[in-house]
Amino acid sequence: MLELPAYHWPNLRNLGIGLWQRVEIFMTRVGTIILALMVILWALSSFPAPPPGATGPPIQYSIAGHLGAWLAVLFAPIGFNWQISIALVPGLAAREVAVGALGTVYALSATGNDVSGALTPLIAQSWSLPTALSLLAWYVFAPQCLSTLATVKRETNSWRYPIIMAGYMFALAYLGSWITYTIAKALS
Repeated sequence: MLELPAYHWPNLRNLGIGLWQRVEIFMTRVGTIILALMVILWALSSFPAPPPGATGPPIQYSIAGHLGAWLAVLFAPIGFNWQISIALVPGLAAREVAVGALGTVYALSATGNDVSGALTPLIAQSWSLPTALSLLAWYVFAPQCLSTLATVKRETNSWRYPIIMAGYMFALAYLGSWITYTIAKALS
């Protein structure tokens, strides 16, 4: 027969120390990845400079802008614009990066001096409800991050399973987003 110890309320000091240690671990491991990827995204979004007489925001003429325009063709059927398409790329490294990437891309897409005040209306104006729901469906089914695929490769000692896993998860994410976008668009 097993006797369980008496229940006690957790010690608030121990709870606080444990939470603080987990915050430190997250900030050092994931925070550095997020910061590094945001700096890389900013650099790709800022260079090269727009040509003289350019009318759009400078990000449209950058390396990231060209990549986003190319990816927008692929992701247009599920309601994603070029800004969302750009944010999906660094979001592969870690899902936490996607939010920062969207903020960076939309901030660089804004025109005028008041970027912080213009960011919320800019996103609200460029996204419809079907697009937002489609993006949520994408992140439900898409691969978690590249480190997950690397772990599968290390555990299986083969590239076969990570490639299969990435392929079916991206296909499932695209299909789920397309179904979500189509139904939401038909109902709105």
